[in-house]
Amino acid sequence: MKLLIVESPSKAKTIEKYLEGAFTVRASVGHVRDLPKSNKAALDIEGGFIPHYEISKGKEKVVHELQGLAEKATEVMLATDPDREGEAIAWHIETLLKQDKKIKAKIERVTFHEITKEAVEEALKHPRKVDTALRKAQEARRVLDRLVGYDLSGLIWKKVRYGLSAGRVQSPALRIIMEREREIRAFVPEKYWRIFGEFEIPSLSPTPLHYYGEGKARGEVETVKKEKINLECNEEPRDEKLVEKILTEGKKGIWVVSGVKETEQKRSPRAPFTTSTLQQTASSRLGYSPSRTMQIAQKLYEAGHITYMRTDSTNVSTVAQGQILAFVKKEYGDKYAEARIYKTKSKNAQEAHEAIRPTHIEQLQAGTDDQARLYRLIWERAVSSQMTDAKLLKTKVTAVVTTPSPSGHSPLAGGEKIPEIPEFGAVGSRLLFPGWLAVDTGARGEDVELPLCKEGEKLKLLTLESEEKFTEPPNRYSEAGLVKELEGRGIGRPSTYASIMRTIEDRGYVRKENKTLFPTDVGEVVSDFLEKYFAEYISDTFTATMEDELDEISRGEREYEKTLKDFYTPFSRDVKSKEKLEKVTNLGDAPANIKCPKCGSTMIIKLSRGGKFYSCSRFPDCNGALMLDGTELKGPEETGEMCPLCGEKKGKSGGGKLVIKQRRDGTGTFISCSRYPKCKFIKKDEAEEARKRTGVMCPICKTGDISERRGRFGIFYSCSNYPDCKFAIKAKPTGNICKLCGSLMMEGTKTIPERCSNKACINHNPHKIPKIDP
Repeated sequence: MKLLIVESPSKAKTIEKYLEGAFTVRASVGHVRDLPKSNKAALDIEGGFIPHYEISKGKEKVVHELQGLAEKATEVMLATDPDREGEAIAWHIETLLKQDKKIKAKIERVTFHEITKEAVEEALKHPRKVDTALRKAQEARRVLDRLVGYDLSGLIWKKVRYGLSAGRVQSPALRIIMEREREIRAFVPEKYWRIFGEFEIPSLSPTPLHYYGEGKARGEVETVKKEKINLECNEEPRDEKLVEKILTEGKKGIWVVSGVKETEQKRSPRAPFTTSTLQQTASSRLGYSPSRTMQIAQKLYEAGHITYMRTDSTNVSTVAQGQILAFVKKEYGDKYAEARIYKTKSKNAQEAHEAIRPTHIEQLQAGTDDQARLYRLIWERAVSSQMTDAKLLKTKVTAVVTTPSPSGHSPLAGGEKIPEIPEFGAVGSRLLFPGWLAVDTGARGEDVELPLCKEGEKLKLLTLESEEKFTEPPNRYSEAGLVKELEGRGIGRPSTYASIMRTIEDRGYVRKENKTLFPTDVGEVVSDFLEKYFAEYISDTFTATMEDELDEISRGEREYEKTLKDFYTPFSRDVKSKEKLEKVTNLGDAPANIKCPKCGSTMIIKLSRGGKFYSCSRFPDCNGALMLDGTELKGPEETGEMCPLCGEKKGKSGGGKLVIKQRRDGTGTFISCSRYPKCKFIKKDEAEEARKRTGVMCPICKTGDISERRGRFGIFYSCSNYPDCKFAIKAKPTGNICKLCGSLMMEGTKTIPERCSNKACINHNPHKIPKIDP
C-alpha cells in the first residue's frame, strides 16, 4: 500500500479519484504541531532560538491514524501545499512519522501547483526531500512573530490596557491606517467652483437619398441638424470674483470651437492574477473581503479548477499559454491572440509558482454561487492576458469665449479670446477594436461619444452655471486598498494579507463600514503607543527588510539563528527599557466646557474596552464619567443582595455584592458579582431564561433544555446545563430527529427549511443529496 498525505479532506478526495486506487490518500487537516501557548515552553532562546513543538489540540487522532497507515505502507508521499507553510507541515508530519519505529517506508515530498490528473501523475514522478531552507524560513517567521507578539503585547497589557496586542506585521498595517486618518483630520477644506456650459452645435448630417435639394445633385445632401454638447471649464477657480467674471463674460461673449483633437490609443491587457491583485479585484468587482476571497479560492484549488492561489508570480507556463492562445484563436479569431510574458513586480516572488489561472481553459464555469463568480473572474483575467491590445479613439473638444468681430464677420476673422477666461472642454472615447476587452468586459468602461465638431465653428450658449464645491481629504483605505499599499511597501507576503486584515478587525483596532476601514479609539491608542516608543520596529523599512531576510533564508542565503539573534538582542533590550514607563491612563485633557456630572470638576480622556470616554480628574474620589457625545456613564448599581457564590463564603466584609451592569454589545443589562473576574457568578433572569428555552431536551445529558445563547459570532443554541454540559448547535432545533444519523434537526434557510445539526451527516446539506429517479 502506498500512502499520500495532503492537508485538506476535499483535496484528498479529488486526488484519490485521479489516482484510481494507486495510493491511499489521507488529510492532515492543516497543521499537526504548533508552539505551545506559553512562551517559556515554546522557545529556547539561549540555545539558539530552538522551538519546542507539541501536537496541536484535537490532532492526536489524526496523527495516530497517519502513523498507523504509514506502518503498513511501502511508500509515503507528503503532498502538502507548495509554499513555505506547506513545506513546514510536511516536515512536521515527517518528524512525527519518523518517531514511530515501526514505519520502515521511505518518506518523500511532492508538490502540486494544480490539482489535475496530469499534474498529479507528473508530480509523483519527481519526488524529493523536504526543503530545509523553505521550512526554516517558515519557522523563522513563526518564531519571529511569537517573539514580537509576546514581548510587545505583554508591555501593552501593562502600560495601556489588559487584553490588547501587537504584531510584527499587523502593527505596521495599523500604523498605515492611522497615518491616513491623521492626514484626514489635519486636512483643511478649500472652496472651489466647477463651471459647466450646455451648448448647441450645428452638426452636418446626411439627408435621405430620395431628397433633392435646390441646386444639389441627385443623391445625399447635407442639412443642418442641431445637437447639444456639454463642456466644463478646464480650471477650477478658487476666487469667487473670477467665477463671476467667467459667468458674465461667457453669457455675453461668442463661443467658438478652438480645437478638435482625435487620437488613437491602445489599452494593454493586465497580467494574470497574483494573490494580492486577486484580492483587490474581487473586492472592487464582487465585494469579497480578502479572507473570503482566499477561502473560495482554496476550494477552487482543492477541487482542481485553478492553480495554487498563494503566489506573487505573474508567470504562466508555456503549456498553459499555448492552450490559452489556441482557445482565443478558436473562439475569437487570430487577430485577437497575442502571446505575452509579464514581468513579476515583486523582487522576492516566492518559489517557482505560476500566476493564478484555470487548470482547464476550455472550462468556462466552475463551482456554484461565490465559487462560480470568482472562477469567472480568474478565467477572464487569464484568457485576456494573452490577447491583443484594445484600440480606442479619444476625442478632445475645446472651446473659448471671444469678443464680437469688429467687422461683424465670423469671430475667427476678427474676434479675440477674452483674457483670464479659461478654455472649456470635453473628452470622449469610442472603442474601435475590443481586443482583450472582448473577454474582460468588466474592465471596459462606458463609451462617451461627442457630436461632430469643426474647429472655428460657432456654438450657441444655452446655459452656463457654476457649482460650489470643497476639496476633500484623501480616502480612507478599503481592505483591497490596504493590501495594495502593503504589497507596494514590501510588508507581508501572499499568505499573510488576508490574516492581517482579519487580525486588526478581530482585535477591534479597526471597524469596517461598507468597504472602508476606520480606526477605532483602541486602535489609535495602541498605534500611538507603538509609534512613540517602537517606531523603528513598525516602520516600513524594518518590516520590509525582515521580509527580505526571511526570503533569503528560504533560498539558503542566510542563517536562521543569526537572523533571529541580530533582531532579538536589541529588540528585547528596548522592550525592557520601557518597563519603567508610567501606565497610559490619561490620554489628555477633555475640552474645557466638559465638566464632571457629579462634582463639576474638570475631566480627562481615558480608554475603556468600548473606546475613549471622559473621566473625572478626581477619580477614584469621584467616579463621574461621560461618553464623548456627552451622555452620562453610570457605573454598576447595587441590588442590595450578596453574591450567593462568594458572598456567603467570605461574609459581608470580603464577599461580593450583586450589581446591575450594561452589556458590552448594548443589548441590555445583566446582574453579576461585583468581584468579577475573580468571581464569575451571573444571576439568571428566570423570565428571560424561559423565553430562550426551546423545549427540546439535550441529547447528551438528557436533563437540560436547548436554549438560545449569544456568543462572539452571534446567536447559537446550547444546553441549559452549561458549563457542565457543553452540547451546542448553531441554529434553533426543530425537535425532530435525523433519520440518517439520529442527531437533532435544526432550522435551515428559506430553500432548506430543516437540516441535520451533525456536520458529518449528509443530511446537513440535504440539497446535495443525489435524487433517485423512481
